[in-house]
Amino acid sequence: MGDERLLAGTGAVVVGGGSGIGRAVAETLAAHGAGVVVNSRTAPAVDRAAAAIRAAGGRAVPLAGSAADESVAERLVETCVAEYGAIDVLVNCAAVPEPPRSSILDVRQGDWRELLDAHLATVFNTCRAAAPRMAARGSGSIVNTGSFAYLGDYGGTGYPAGKGAVASLTLAVAADLKEYGVRANVVCPGAKTRLSTGADFEAHIRDLHRRGLLDEATARASLDAPPPEYAAALYLYLASDAAREVSGAILIAAGGFVGRFERPVATPLGYRDHADQPPWTVDDLARMVGR
Repeated sequence: MGDERLLAGTGAVVVGGGSGIGRAVAETLAAHGAGVVVNSRTAPAVDRAAAAIRAAGGRAVPLAGSAADESVAERLVETCVAEYGAIDVLVNCAAVPEPPRSSILDVRQGDWRELLDAHLATVFNTCRAAAPRMAARGSGSIVNTGSFAYLGDYGGTGYPAGKGAVASLTLAVAADLKEYGVRANVVCPGAKTRLSTGADFEAHIRDLHRRGLLDEATARASLDAPPPEYAAALYLYLASDAAREVSGAILIAAGGFVGRFERPVATPLGYRDHADQPPWTVDDLARMVGR
């Protein structure tokens, strides 16, 4: 299948489309024929992004507001249906950085709630608004944005918790919607954006490396991330019918590297039949778990 006009005649919502990866995704989807509702928190950002898409010959309308607000999420989907006839693609790229004080030792409740709203509530609200319409039509693609940070290697609190929850929610959504022909996947991108540039970010990465949380290769890659356009290609693929057999995947797009996080599988450490054997002792568990 060629890359030309993969999304001709479709309608898409891109949350976080005003800048960074989200804007690159919005521009890419539009270049391949999708009509795009571009969303970001601030009107100037979405106005600029939508104008750039239209100037390049694409179709786009801006809609500002935080999709962590349920009414904004509903309006995004309604606008897509009104403008383009349906919502075929939902992409969630919204993100906010963790504040400097975001360790479990010093994070503030307000920052924690804001981070969960920006990452998890946004995805939940938009999926909840889009999924019934997609299911009724028997097709659709949801692409949510995760992060390597969900593994905990980058420390923090609300960011890894939110991104980890996005991954789990997406897997559940994929299972729920499989019988309706609707797909849901996660992309964990590595790209240079406002979240991954600046003196504070560079100091944070170097500190994580000093503490042994990041190895040398990962730290270097974090400080020299590729442009967002490299990640956008995977979003395009997942949005299109070329990926019609792909759902429930957690994928990586980091420059020239594309990968997959495999679903965790339990490694048996021991077994006892509770019908005729006693519970494990601490010594038993230390031998199994502490190896």
